[in-house]
Amino acid sequence: MSSGDIDAPKTLTLIDYSKPSTEPRLFVYDLATGKLLFKELVAHGKNTGDNLATRFSDEMNSRQSSIGLFVAAEPYVGSNGYSLRLDGLEPGFNAHARERAIVMHGAPYVTTQFAAAQGRIGRSWGCPALREAVAHQVIDTIRGGGVIFSYYPDQAWLKSSRFLNCGSKTPSDVLATN
Repeated sequence: MSSGDIDAPKTLTLIDYSKPSTEPRLFVYDLATGKLLFKELVAHGKNTGDNLATRFSDEMNSRQSSIGLFVAAEPYVGSNGYSLRLDGLEPGFNAHARERAIVMHGAPYVTTQFAAAQGRIGRSWGCPALREAVAHQVIDTIRGGGVIFSYYPDQAWLKSSRFLNCGSKTPSDVLATN
């Protein structure tokens, strides 16, 4: 990345919170090959919305997800098992991710069966939680410097992010033009 904030990442993880939680909305790409490595369901925070995410925060105890650019840091084993610490790079949107313990982890409530029964997947306390069956593999793929781009068409973020220059384009619009 030319901003100087991070080294050249090996992976790009896109989380498209504009999609419903019942659809895959986490995509991991190998940046050397452009290959899609994972296409997964991902949870959002319980105070971010029901099936659709609508509210985001970087405040302590908000139990909301955060948007913006993150760096995948080091894995650890915690109360949610094998997890990945995330460092937010955007003040006002995700810079308190580490202090808030916003981490990637597996969760039993992130399944197609849960979605079919409840009309949504389960919700975290703000973490991008994955299916337990793939969480360890995803974490090991992106850990140690992969970038995570958590998207939602929040106009304040789109206009102020120093990592973006796309107005109101969606991730699909950007990918379609490349």
